[in-house]
Amino acid sequence: MKIRGNKLEKAMNKAGVTPQQLADQLAQPGLDAKDALRSLNNWLADRDHPRCKAKMVRQIAEALRTTPKDLVAFTSEVRHHRGSPRKARLVTDMIRGKNVDQALNLLTFTTKRAAVNVKKCLNAAIADAEQSECDITRLFVAESRVDNASVIKRFQPKDRGRAHPILKPLSHITISVEERAAKA
Repeated sequence: MKIRGNKLEKAMNKAGVTPQQLADQLAQPGLDAKDALRSLNNWLADRDHPRCKAKMVRQIAEALRTTPKDLVAFTSEVRHHRGSPRKARLVTDMIRGKNVDQALNLLTFTTKRAAVNVKKCLNAAIADAEQSECDITRLFVAESRVDNASVIKRFQPKDRGRAHPILKPLSHITISVEERAAKA
């Protein structure tokens, strides 16, 4: 779960609560009002530091009189995928913005090797959303990105004592799903 800054700001405006008031309500042993305010300002700016736990999301949702699913995006990550980021980006670009059912269908019938790990990541994000009682039929892929990871370095021996490097790039795959707002 990752708090979305724009959704949090809308909920705060709707409830008529300032960040200071919300920080005072979130204060608890180990997290004083000053630290809570700093965390809230980070979350409003879409920085996920400190990482917002599910318990904290529920507290914020109760304080704003809303549900946790209205404030967050459900994110999953596959780290150290054995494939280049460039090739994995082809797959993640294909599903961005699509409904979850359509994205799963595309990933099932894609011949790209990265589709397996992207599908695992998407299924994990869907399961996270399902635990928070989201309507699965209204979920869509809000974010899909691939970041560079470390590179595995190997060498191929050649003639006359030479060695040619072999670079095997790895990548990190991140998928976020959100629930589409109901049309009024």
